[in-house]
Amino acid sequence: MLLQQLINGVALGSVYALIALGYTMVYGIITLINFAHGEIFMVGAFVGLLAVSKYNVNVFVAMAVAMVASMIIGVVIELIAYRPLRKSSRLSALISAIGVSIFLSSLALMVFGADAKAFPSTAFPVRQIKIGEAEISSLQLLIIGISALLMLGLEFIVKKTKIGKAMRATSEDYNTAALMGINVNRVISFTFALGSALAAAGGVLVGVLFNAVSFNMGLMAGLKAFAAAVLGGIGSIPGAMLGGLMLGITEVLGVAAGFSSYRDAIAFAILVLVLLVKPTGLLGRKIQKKV
Repeated sequence: MLLQQLINGVALGSVYALIALGYTMVYGIITLINFAHGEIFMVGAFVGLLAVSKYNVNVFVAMAVAMVASMIIGVVIELIAYRPLRKSSRLSALISAIGVSIFLSSLALMVFGADAKAFPSTAFPVRQIKIGEAEISSLQLLIIGISALLMLGLEFIVKKTKIGKAMRATSEDYNTAALMGINVNRVISFTFALGSALAAAGGVLVGVLFNAVSFNMGLMAGLKAFAAAVLGGIGSIPGAMLGGLMLGITEVLGVAAGFSSYRDAIAFAILVLVLLVKPTGLLGRKIQKKV
């Protein structure tokens, strides 16, 4: 029973980690909480659903299409809603992010309606695989495998590429990076594109896993992913991965223990407890400001 719940928790936590990575990267670069990120997750799920329903493609092609579409949307949002407010107060940028979130969810409601939409069964055939007394579905293996590959790919980009080095320099000191010849606007746009692509992949995987896509699916998923990013240490990529996995496993174990009515409260209660003990999160580091 415990092994089964751990498998379910890792699959769910992998999705939370994918979404949390977008929050933590954007915050690490420009110290902005992008509250429209959950809605980009929702848009990615709908784009994947349309690709499967209209063009009868498999889940891998649908995911690629959703990631490209969400990358474009993420860059456009940064250009229109965030870049003009970059030198304004953080409150202005936060209000803008909330406005974008409401706009995207309202637009999805107008276009797709309030009813949840289901992925066709042809999107990905599901089989059960026995592991001792537990079972893992081929869909759960797909989610865990793709999430792991995307996280490893992100780690490679950030640590081993030229644009990754520019991202790390910008996150250390925005103004100094610009003085050293780094195109800060391009780095920020790339960060939004990368985070949006990961969120879109998570949206398609969640849509196939729960067989439901709705206009408000990004609200709670986005809040939990934000909680995972803070839990792991906002601004830390490994922290976002760890926080997402911990949140998913704890949530599933809580439901299995009979607290299904409190599954959302469990996630945020753990966040509060961890922050009381370690305010910077599990892998976060204290930022020292020189006067």
